[in-house]
Order: sequence, then C-alpha cells, then structure tokens
Amino acid sequence: MLMNTPSKRLSIGLGAAALVALLLWLLGPVLVPFAVAAVLAYALHPQVLQLRKWLPFLPHWLSVVCVEFVALLGVFGLLLLLVPILTQEIPLLQQQLPVLLDRLAANLNPWLDRLGVGLTLDVSLLKSQTVKYLSSNREDWVEPLISSLKMGGNFALAAMGNLILIPVVLFYLLADWDRWVTLTLAWVPLKWRPSFDSFMQECDAVLGQYLRGQLWVMMALAVFYAAGLTLFGLELALPIGVFTGLAVCVPYLGFSMGLMLALLAGLLQFASIKAVLMVAIVFGAGQLLESFWLTPKWVGQRIGLHPLAVIFALLALGQLFGFVGVLVALPASAVILVALRRLQAQFFESDLYKGTDA
Repeated sequence: MLMNTPSKRLSIGLGAAALVALLLWLLGPVLVPFAVAAVLAYALHPQVLQLRKWLPFLPHWLSVVCVEFVALLGVFGLLLLLVPILTQEIPLLQQQLPVLLDRLAANLNPWLDRLGVGLTLDVSLLKSQTVKYLSSNREDWVEPLISSLKMGGNFALAAMGNLILIPVVLFYLLADWDRWVTLTLAWVPLKWRPSFDSFMQECDAVLGQYLRGQLWVMMALAVFYAAGLTLFGLELALPIGVFTGLAVCVPYLGFSMGLMLALLAGLLQFASIKAVLMVAIVFGAGQLLESFWLTPKWVGQRIGLHPLAVIFALLALGQLFGFVGVLVALPASAVILVALRRLQAQFFESDLYKGTDA
C-alpha cells in the first residue's frame, strides 16, 4: 500500500534533516568558514539589493565588495574596542596589582584568624612573580606565544586559513546568492513548490524579525552599559560599554567578557569596593533590562520565540555540532518554529484532534 502524501512528505523531510545533521557532525571543522560565510551572506544579501536599488549603475560585484568591506570593517572595529582597554589596563595592572594583593592579605588574614583557621595568606612570592612578569619586556611574552603556536600549529594554521577563507567564501556567496537559491529550488518537486515557497518565506520573515530585534537590543545595551559605567566615573566606560552591548549577540560569552573587563578596570582604577558595586549595579540592571523588557519586547513578541528556546537551541546544537552548531542555531530555531506552528495548525484541523471519524 502506498503512503499518502503527508506521510511521504514527512518521511522525506525527516530523511533530509537526518542527512544534514550527519553531514554537519562529520564535516564540522571543515564547514566552519562556510557556515560563518553563509550566515553573514544571509544577513548581508538584503543590503546588497538595497545598494543596487540606490545605485543602479553600480556593477553587482562592486556592490558586493562595498557591502562586504563595510561589514568586515564593523567586525574589525568591534575588535579594536579592546585595544584601548588592554593598553590602559596593562600599565594599571603593573601599578595596582601589588597594592590589591597586599589589601587582600590584610583583610583576609584577620578573618581567617577569627575563624580559627591555622592558615596565613602570604602574597609576597605571588606579588614578586607577578611584578616580574608584568615588568618584563614584550619579547618575553612573544617567545612563549610563538612556542605555543608551534605546539598547536595545526590549530593556528586552521585559524589563519579561516580568517582568509571566510571573506573569499562570503564574496562568492553574496555574488551568486540568487543563483544558489534558484539551484536549491530546482530540487523541490513542482507539486510541493507552493508549500515550500510559503514555508521558506515564513522562515525568512521570522529570522529577519529576530535579527532586526536583536540589533535593536544590542544598540540599546551598548548605550546603557556605556552610560552606566560613565556615571560611576570609569575611564574605560565607553569602549567597555559599547563592546559589552554589541557582544551580547553571543550568549553568555559577550556578557561575561564585558563583566570581567569592567570589574578588572574598576579594581585597577578605584582599588576599592566601589568597583564591585559598580559592576553589580550596572551589569545586574543591564541583565534585568535585557531579559525582562528588551528581548521579550523587541525579539520574543515579534516572532513568538521564547528566549529560553533560543538558549536551548544554542546549547544543544553547540553540544552536538560544535561551533558550526552555534552558527546554525538561529536559522534552525526559526525553521523549527515555523514547522511546529504548521504542525500545530494541521493537528488542530485533523480528525484526531476533533474526535471525528476520518
């Protein structure tokens, strides 16, 4: 007996999904530059079309180059935000770290005595070694770095190769995006084409709304963190605040890096409990603002995707497929959300749900 059309579609869909999952798992390291470039191409393709609309005389390849250059310049600018942070914090580290270690010992040793712990914290050796290391020439830092690169040469070579390969792959994907879409569409049977088109359009709309909402969240948090740290008098408030706000697009990692940078900068500048209070107030308020207002209002309400679902998708796909899984987690979440909505609608219309005979 032949399967009916819905069962056949479900079988083919599950088979295709299993094949894609197997390929991602087997070819994860190889697919990293292609996955990064594909995500960037999806986000930048509308900008290429918009530029062609504004400047119709511009050749297509030149439009791609302009959009890609601006995008890579933005990524490079985000990384450059770390330069003033590091260049100012390293000299401060040399000056303030010995003082902070002495204060730690002075406050901790009496507390240990009151608890009856027969232990005394001696920071003299740690302080001398730290001062010696921080006061050494930059050449002394470079030598261990070079030797570590020699030990992990394959990793370093892969990282360098990806940095070169990603812009190249991104250019070709942007230049031939419409052709790739047409080639993919050609594999879809004609009788399934209307359903496939509407499904992909809905996925595209969901993902586009998510990206736009996330962009607004990032900009709002960049302003909030920079303003909050400035009110406490932190000298590096602007670069740390902007970096933290823009880096929250990477769950956990961006927020954690910003928090650690702010705490370190505050301890080195204030050398008091003010640094801890500053980080607790600004970053605590920022997390509450993001979790309970910005993300639900600008992201969750637009697409109906709960932040917990996004976090779960990032963790689950990252665990299964590594960095490639993290990259495809957002598009996969959008596709799964649309698929679940359609399955729910079909279930509510089915005889099984209505309790009637077929």
